[in-house]
Amino acid sequence: MPSDETLDADQAVIDRVLAGDRNAFGILIERYSDPLYRHAYGMTGSADVAEDILQVSFIKAYHHLAEVRGRFDAWVFRIVANGCKDWLKNIRRTHLSYEEDDQPSGFETPEEELDRGELRRDLDGALGALPDSLREAFVMKHVEGRSYEEMAVLLDATVGALKMRVHRAREALQKLLEERYA
Repeated sequence: MPSDETLDADQAVIDRVLAGDRNAFGILIERYSDPLYRHAYGMTGSADVAEDILQVSFIKAYHHLAEVRGRFDAWVFRIVANGCKDWLKNIRRTHLSYEEDDQPSGFETPEEELDRGELRRDLDGALGALPDSLREAFVMKHVEGRSYEEMAVLLDATVGALKMRVHRAREALQKLLEERYA
């Protein structure tokens, strides 16, 4: 979670932009691009889509900067999260899959590598089958490593509600994967 100093710095940058220093907005982009990209990628499973959502979100944020009330990071996070949800509503979930990472697998044989790819596809499919709110909470907690308190601020929800969403997501994933591997 950003410090009070960072929050004050954000407001100072916003004030500069609103006073006509359009280039100052780049400071906010630089400050928040990485965590917002990780969230968009975790929600969409696509680097290209995540980049597109991020770009559109920052354009929206720039055009509506005068509407920021409170924390810029939470406000812009909601713009990105809504962009992800809109994208998820408009895709065919059967085509959703994460791009393979470039890390060496560490598996000894091609068969083990094939099993790893199949497991990853099954996990991605199960994650893609979750309702958006459960998927978002699961990704924020287990992919992004956020605390429940930080999630509560960003999603404007209670810690208890978010714990329940993560719990329900885990249960749903377990059920979906048990059906596949039973």
